[in-house]
Amino acid sequence: MKVILRSDITNVGRQGEIKEVSSGFARNYLVPQSLAMDANVRNLKIWEREKVRLEKQREEVIHVAKEVASKMESAEFVAKVKIGENGKIFGSITTASLAKIFKDNDFEVNKRDILLSDNIKELGNYEINVRLHPEIIAKIKLSVISEK
Repeated sequence: MKVILRSDITNVGRQGEIKEVSSGFARNYLVPQSLAMDANVRNLKIWEREKVRLEKQREEVIHVAKEVASKMESAEFVAKVKIGENGKIFGSITTASLAKIFKDNDFEVNKRDILLSDNIKELGNYEINVRLHPEIIAKIKLSVISEK
């Protein structure tokens, strides 16, 4: 089924693109969530009228995401953890615990947008990528230190 994407969708496409997706995905998820609309002649005309307004809105969202990214990149994030022998930490630092650290520092980040290849299990300094927008990825510096 061909649809016109009304917003950026990860692993599907960008706003305004006409994509071929499975009919179940379109009918059960994309259309009810107003993320896409059927690519027929009538909807293509409607889309042409909406395109300018949505492009301005998209540029504004990207601008805000860039500002948040620069604030996050300049901030210092510290995770205080309990350690055992050999400098290993009890448990690990996951995306959920990182989201809580960011929230404690007044940055609202979904744990699914934290791009962590593997959980953090040792003390040290780490660079973590956070997806704030499909086009904007912030590089965050995290220091993992002992509670003592």
